Amino acid sequence: MKLNIILKNLCSLKTVIAAGITDAQVEIVKIPPKASCSGFCNNVSTSSPISRPPVLELPSSECLFSANAICWYLFHQRESGNNTTFDPITEEWLEWESNCLQPYVTTFIANFFENNKLNDALFSTLMNHLQYLDSFLTSTPHFPRSSASGTLPGIGDVVIWSTVYPVITDEKLGADTVKKFSSLCRWFHEIGLNESFKEAVRYVFGEKKPSACKETLIEKDPLLHNFALSTQRGKLVPQVINSSDVEMNTSQVEEDVISQEEMFVVFKNWLKGKSFMPKKSEEKFPILPQEGERNILVTSALPYVNNVPHLGNIIGAVLSADVFARYCRNRNYVTLYICGTDEYGTATETKALEEGVTPWEICNKYHRLHKEVYQWFNISFDYFGRTTTDWQKQIAQDIFLKLYAKNYLFEDTVEQLFCEKCHRFLADRFVLGVCPFCLYDDARGDQCDKCGRLINAVELKEPKCKVCSSTPILKTSRHLFLDLPKLQPDLHTWLDQSCESGYWTNTAKVITYSWLKEGLKPRCLTRDLKWGIPVPVKGYEGKVFYVWFDAPIGYLSITASYTDQWENWWKQPEKVQLYQFMAKDNVPFHSIIFPASIIGTKEKFTMVNHLIAVEYLNYENDKFSKSRGIGVFGTDAKETGIPSDVWRFYLLSLRPESQDSSFSWNDLLLKNNSELLNNFGNFVNRALMFLANNFSCVIPEMKINEEDKMLLVRVNRELQSYIELMEKVKLRDAIRPVFSISRLGNQHIQSNKPWEHVKGSNEQRERAGTVMGLCANIACLLATLIEPYMPETSTKLKQQLNTTPDCHVITSFFTCCLPSGHKIDYPKPLFKKLETSFIEDLKKKFAGDEQPKEKSPSKKMSSKGGKSTSVVEPSTQIHDTVDQASLDHLTDLVAKQGNLVRDLKSRKAEKAEIEREVQQLLELKRQLALASGKDPNEVSGQQKKKNRKK
Repeated sequence: MKLNIILKNLCSLKTVIAAGITDAQVEIVKIPPKASCSGFCNNVSTSSPISRPPVLELPSSECLFSANAICWYLFHQRESGNNTTFDPITEEWLEWESNCLQPYVTTFIANFFENNKLNDALFSTLMNHLQYLDSFLTSTPHFPRSSASGTLPGIGDVVIWSTVYPVITDEKLGADTVKKFSSLCRWFHEIGLNESFKEAVRYVFGEKKPSACKETLIEKDPLLHNFALSTQRGKLVPQVINSSDVEMNTSQVEEDVISQEEMFVVFKNWLKGKSFMPKKSEEKFPILPQEGERNILVTSALPYVNNVPHLGNIIGAVLSADVFARYCRNRNYVTLYICGTDEYGTATETKALEEGVTPWEICNKYHRLHKEVYQWFNISFDYFGRTTTDWQKQIAQDIFLKLYAKNYLFEDTVEQLFCEKCHRFLADRFVLGVCPFCLYDDARGDQCDKCGRLINAVELKEPKCKVCSSTPILKTSRHLFLDLPKLQPDLHTWLDQSCESGYWTNTAKVITYSWLKEGLKPRCLTRDLKWGIPVPVKGYEGKVFYVWFDAPIGYLSITASYTDQWENWWKQPEKVQLYQFMAKDNVPFHSIIFPASIIGTKEKFTMVNHLIAVEYLNYENDKFSKSRGIGVFGTDAKETGIPSDVWRFYLLSLRPESQDSSFSWNDLLLKNNSELLNNFGNFVNRALMFLANNFSCVIPEMKINEEDKMLLVRVNRELQSYIELMEKVKLRDAIRPVFSISRLGNQHIQSNKPWEHVKGSNEQRERAGTVMGLCANIACLLATLIEPYMPETSTKLKQQLNTTPDCHVITSFFTCCLPSGHKIDYPKPLFKKLETSFIEDLKKKFAGDEQPKEKSPSKKMSSKGGKSTSVVEPSTQIHDTVDQASLDHLTDLVAKQGNLVRDLKSRKAEKAEIEREVQQLLELKRQLALASGKDPNEVSGQQKKKNRKK
């Protein structure tokens, strides 16, 4: 590999440090300052802001042009051999660095070189970012590192250290002021002692200070030059510029050029005021689809009634659906949000046995508990029902009989596990054993929680009855099967149309089409249980429906419990758009089994148009576990004393949209104290308190000048970005424009200094009034945009602003809803600071028992040659139970998974999808190695590395 860099350049500094830390085999080539990337890639224009090095030429002849991408690649190359991936917190930090920190540092430096003095507004904002870093580093010594990093600095340390390097080391750029951030300075100097950092600084900067390298730091870069012009022209800093993303860089440069036409249109809509705003739609009971309106039906996966929902359950379905439903209502869409508890099936019967009560008592207990949890989280269901109703029985049996009449069901006898001690056939969840695919030793009879595969109970190795732990025997039992192979052609056609016309997350599409690619197999729809909906066919008395056949039908029956006109929602697909929210484990039942059942009826049903599935949320890099006391569950959140809005905001900020994410107490503290308190809350309270203290809570006359119009344009752009992201159900990303708007407001206040003008002449006081009146209107817009995420905060802010519902309809333009003369109420702070000691106490409280995440081979101490050594006994659990057929099966799985990975790479599929399949391949290889009696480290290349060292 060849790394092309420019000397005395901050981006080059990142990459040289990364190359040193990772021991990457790269040749570093110095490129003249005015060289471009055109020699490396014909697709990059020499006028592009990313047209200069650093550039990493890969062995595949491809090139990486972004400094952060180069660092990511080098670290991944080092750590992929250890089967390591970067955790979500690291990704958040890299994203923050590129979106927030780096643009401010480079803007600050550019402005300094243009004007030969510090810009107060820029310096103040930059100090806020450094304060954010200092707060984080007060509670932790460094940025997250993978297990493979050991004591070496991680990618977060490298990227952020390089960005803050000029500000902390050069007196002209504020090093004296930065000294007050003791934790930041401690970290910076400790990291800087690493030889790779020292050598990189000497190599890139030599003996010169960063502030002396004007031409090589800026080099008339269009991006930084544009920053400098912006600060001179409008005293506003472009807020979100991702310097590690080529497309965002180039588009941002174009967007920052504000045309007179755009300014005219935005200002014209601003002046229309409240008369421009549509009336807030009144909710009538029942909510029904309307002709000519956009009718939105929202469902979230029905939670099992046998447990307490944890934070991962909440963000995976009900909270995500709630945010979207609230947004739709604020857009005046006709919106119905339906959910309820899933109460039939083995899980309920199992829980009833555990607690020594009837299934009905379990359902009542946990339905009430779920309802209380969701009420505390302010989930705005239009109706929260349950599946143990007459409507559920009626609709489920009706769909079943239509499938039966149209020959989409067939009978077969199956071998089923029977517990002689309990005298009963064991339904899937009454059986535990070893997964036949990945050999996980705690798999259920319907699904393996480790590899995610759906399985049949008879396929389990070493099966045990969950009730009495005895080994069941095989007996035959008659059952009815849904003929999925017969339905597959029609199902496939519908899926292609739905995915093309609607919005399906990548997770949903990958899971669904992987099922189709393997070929659908018949699915048993009946079970030998007592607790469930009876099968209405002669000869099947005593049997009930498989819960995953009737559970999705619960959406229909719960709607029917809400209104007897339920068919207006569920049998008018031309009028209704159906959005369904769930975690990835629920996808096959909503994208395959339920749609196939509906298609088989040959009737016109509303079917899912947009399937929004997310990955899993973990807890501090561990799994939530009620039995081990690990993690925060729904009933715990209220007891912490942290407001539900803060929980909502934080969960949505780390929503696992494309890969698993992890809850972190430290991150919660940082986001509350920085984004909520110091950004959003600070802006709102600052603006409203100024009006209260200086203008008697009355919005003064506003005389908008060119600088204000530019602010209106930028706020309007963020508003449109918010709408676009919300329409695509990118809920985590849609938070960012909200906080970008509050940052723009803060910057406008800081650059105009109304606290000085209000004490001056009439003209100056008028200017102060204009600035703060405009900011009050921004606060009004923020109250609208934040409502889906933080409804209680939104309500408090609306009360302080003294607004009516018509002020809070989301439209495509920012308009003046608080005209001159409008009186606000006296403001109060919206958020409270979270203290480190308080968070540390909560962290300990929910840490649970110190137990290993997986069962490990037992260890014994033996004495050889007078020394005590730790001896790992052979895993009889694997070696004694794996036969040749299983080895052949695992070998076949590895081969198929390898082909899948190669196919994805050849098609240049999305990185997250490839990474997920690679991890599955590595896990299968590890299981095959263990089953074969080999060292599993060979799978990840660890053993080869050891041999090379020898």
